[in-house]
Amino acid sequence: MATDQARSEQHEETYEQFEERITRISNVGNAAGILRWDQEVVMPEEGTPARAQQLSALSSISHELLTADETGDLLEELESSDLGDEQRAAVREVRRQYNRETSVPQELVEEISETTANAHPTWKQAKEEDDFEQFAPTLEKLVELKREYAEHIDPDADPYAVLFADYEPYLDLETAERVLERLREELVPLIDAIQDSDVDLATDTFAGEFDDDDQEALARDVLDELGYDWGRGRLDTAPHPFSSGTQFDARVTTRFEEDDLLGSLTSTIHEFGHANYTLGLPDEAYGTPLGDSRDLTVHESQSRLWENHVGRSQPFWAQFLPTVADRFAELEDATPEEAYEAANQVYDDNLIRVEADELTYHLHIVIRFEIERDLISGDLEVEDVPEVWNDKYEEYLGVRPETDAEGCLQDIHWSHGSFGYFPTYSLGSVLAAQLYAAAEDDLGELDDRIEAGEFDDLNGWLRERIHQHGARYTTPDLVEHATGEAYTADYFLDCVKGKYGELYELEEY
Repeated sequence: MATDQARSEQHEETYEQFEERITRISNVGNAAGILRWDQEVVMPEEGTPARAQQLSALSSISHELLTADETGDLLEELESSDLGDEQRAAVREVRRQYNRETSVPQELVEEISETTANAHPTWKQAKEEDDFEQFAPTLEKLVELKREYAEHIDPDADPYAVLFADYEPYLDLETAERVLERLREELVPLIDAIQDSDVDLATDTFAGEFDDDDQEALARDVLDELGYDWGRGRLDTAPHPFSSGTQFDARVTTRFEEDDLLGSLTSTIHEFGHANYTLGLPDEAYGTPLGDSRDLTVHESQSRLWENHVGRSQPFWAQFLPTVADRFAELEDATPEEAYEAANQVYDDNLIRVEADELTYHLHIVIRFEIERDLISGDLEVEDVPEVWNDKYEEYLGVRPETDAEGCLQDIHWSHGSFGYFPTYSLGSVLAAQLYAAAEDDLGELDDRIEAGEFDDLNGWLRERIHQHGARYTTPDLVEHATGEAYTADYFLDCVKGKYGELYELEEY
């Protein structure tokens, strides 16, 4: 008995050492996250050379701590110990990360970090000057570095599958391909039917020019309405909106264009969803996998749920439109129905992913997925990206970009080296519909609560079913835990067919 107790105490002591170590690693990563936020939001334009070195140094420190023999020894000891479910989950997550990073030479880690830091201003200038050739050498280098990275992790695997697993480790690439193929097959005829419809939605409801300061005030209004915790967050602007941080500091960025009030609102609500998830992670587990989010499919499900199922709903506009009219007197005659129609119009000429409607958005994702998969496999040369991009837009969306800025330079992701990221946008949108349906099964119809501005029940359900668990569960297990079902695209497709079939009076839907 005494021996068992001593062994148990030793295991607890080992786990405490493990937790202390991984919390230190997490803090280094979170510090790097603040520097990246600063670079994209407020850093002076000439700050890049120093910032690249700073981020490279932090990346090196994090890599050294994670891949050190001490980390491996702690993992081995704990894996042979009698651990509780949550402790086993934390060890599982760190083991996976440890195995991947110990496979990659430290000099390659540093080179990727420095290259991506320097790539951001190169991409930004190339986009501003509408010149892909400026960015092409950097993109080519990043593709080569990421191929090398994947080769070190698993030389026998599809390199793109290895990269995809950085963002979604538990839904495999075959699942992503299957979902994207199904979306392409079922959304294209729906979009075609919409374009053939004679119904004219109130697409000009938000037409006009709107002052940036007034738009920012409205963005703060909607964050207030949804329950954003200003004590642990802030709102800023960035060329490409994003959210980043921890449960103690989860920041939102958006952007304002004078002729796109609706775009700034939906962008703000989208990023709120990300920040709201981060803020819902348990405080007491900060720095460990139990206090970290469950990868990007789940993260994107939270932003898409708030953006599409709440922010684009008619009850939301019945509730929020008076606030909009208070800020912009020219919109005081708009009706909730008109606002709802404007928020859900399907474009027949949209070139920009972040401005896309709920349906055509996924074809934007399919195009990026196919291009970056071919880049990594070597089936597509970097110099050919603009032409292939434009051809795919013409084939899938019926529009052809006239410039690189509105074509293959529109997204920031490749400058970050984020190959494999894009599929998670569609995977998350699919999951959002499944989660929203499960929430309504448990809570009852949410329309009346949304129209009354009451979001606590929905947020409480998300906190209980998703947020509080951090990375305890794998993605499939978390979906099963939250909804009682396996991950499926059925709810998303049923939702959009019903919604848009009604909006556009489509008999076949």
